[in-house]
Amino acid sequence: MKIHSLLVLFSAAASVADAWIPSSGAFATTTTTTATATATTTTATTSTVLHSSAAPVTLDGNEIRGDITPLGNLVLVKVKDTLTATGGGILLPDQSKERPTEGLVLEAGPGKLHPVTGVRITNPIKKGMSVLYGKFDGRPVEYKGDECQMIHDDDCLLYYQGVTMNLGNVVPVRDYVLVALDKNAEKLETASGVVIASSVMGDQRPCQGMVVKVGEGRLASRGELTKSPVQSGEMVKFKDYAGNEVMIEGKLHSVVKMVDILCTFNAEEKVE
Repeated sequence: MKIHSLLVLFSAAASVADAWIPSSGAFATTTTTTATATATTTTATTSTVLHSSAAPVTLDGNEIRGDITPLGNLVLVKVKDTLTATGGGILLPDQSKERPTEGLVLEAGPGKLHPVTGVRITNPIKKGMSVLYGKFDGRPVEYKGDECQMIHDDDCLLYYQGVTMNLGNVVPVRDYVLVALDKNAEKLETASGVVIASSVMGDQRPCQGMVVKVGEGRLASRGELTKSPVQSGEMVKFKDYAGNEVMIEGKLHSVVKMVDILCTFNAEEKVE
């Protein structure tokens, strides 16, 4: 009995000693476990805070579950402020524009299926490109708080890489042709030789100039390309009001469909 009692007392004393002696393994283990639990709790709390601070994805003001993916030949474009670069590289607003028609492509569909042949017409517009599109094309949407447009690839006139358009990086889309407008066309000469300023002619605009760049061609029903009938450097005349005017490097240009070009002519000839 005495021996058993001593063993019990010794065990109790050892347990108390382990609990209170700083160098004991039990105390250290308890401390380590507490520190680990605290670190885990802190990490979990930080992760929760970061997750809650992430901006939600919204479409027209409504929160959605994830990023959107355009279908067919649709293109999601983030509208750029209409800017022009000065000689020193400073960007200034261009007051001559009615509304921005340039944008950065956020997402693009794979292309449309031809309604008769079922052939996939590949979308030439890719994510990351900048595009110029018609003033009244597309549907406005608000995506992630930004002003965007959902347009078709057919609505795109030009595409380029970089901050601003220039003659080095701009490319006409498919069957579009970029024409530098003839300054002499701003004055019209009557049969009797009287020169009339373009301001007197009201809405009359230049419809001739020199071809600067041409697109890859017009797509046929089976996806093959028909090359442009005109080449860079040729003088052309196109239908009235057929072009989309754009200012590039301080000079007025027009983006014209190949089918709207009426004829080519030598620079020395006058087109009546």
